[in-house]
Amino acid sequence: MVEKKPDFDMALMHLRNNQNMAAFNILVGIADSLKKSDPIKAALSLILASECKNRQEKDSSHESAEAGKLFFTYAKKEKDYSAKSAFLCAAKCFLKAGQYDSAKEAFEKSKDYTITHTEETRPIIIVDDSKAIVLKLQGYLTNLGYSNIHSFYTGNDGLVGYKKLLKSDPIILLDMGLPDVNGDIIASKILDDKPDAQIIIITADEKTTKRVKDTISSGVLAFIQKPFTIKDLKDALSTAESEFSISKKQK
Repeated sequence: MVEKKPDFDMALMHLRNNQNMAAFNILVGIADSLKKSDPIKAALSLILASECKNRQEKDSSHESAEAGKLFFTYAKKEKDYSAKSAFLCAAKCFLKAGQYDSAKEAFEKSKDYTITHTEETRPIIIVDDSKAIVLKLQGYLTNLGYSNIHSFYTGNDGLVGYKKLLKSDPIILLDMGLPDVNGDIIASKILDDKPDAQIIIITADEKTTKRVKDTISSGVLAFIQKPFTIKDLKDALSTAESEFSISKKQK
């Protein structure tokens, strides 16, 4: 009999329905099956598994620590910038697990690597109906070294623009409250088309609201709450670039 592989889509469905332990069991199974062949995906599965426990107010330090170990082991084998990204991910996981010495070690090792800047930067798509916010984001992005910036003021225009830039793996800065189609609907359409699309939600809503929680659970990369600073944007973009660097290495 052929053994059925753990179903990541099923795990996400359970997460959306707040069936946390069902999702947890699937995600742990995925992690166990991928530890040797794909440690990064295994670590990410464990991070999601820890979130399942957090939702039930249970201790998730074991899953966070195991994810940290996978990132750390992977990073030690790499020689390029993806190692820095993995060490930083390991440090965050160890911090969540309360393993402060391990977190410090991983963070210190990440300093040995520097990103190599090229003339080309990944496209950034801004979708926000506020001209003031768009101008603010454009200024921040320019200061952070991004030059390939595309701005749209409605959800439908943003969706069309995204499809034109799909092959260049853009980062999408998406407002939740748009005049024509809400950002959560746009995010869902983009993720249906490209599950690994990198979407950063920017909204005045609290992170604890149902709409934001559902959107984050659907697979968006990060959340920025208005009013935001350049540091908030930089941190979110750093997460995007780190994950993108690791995913390219895995292909």
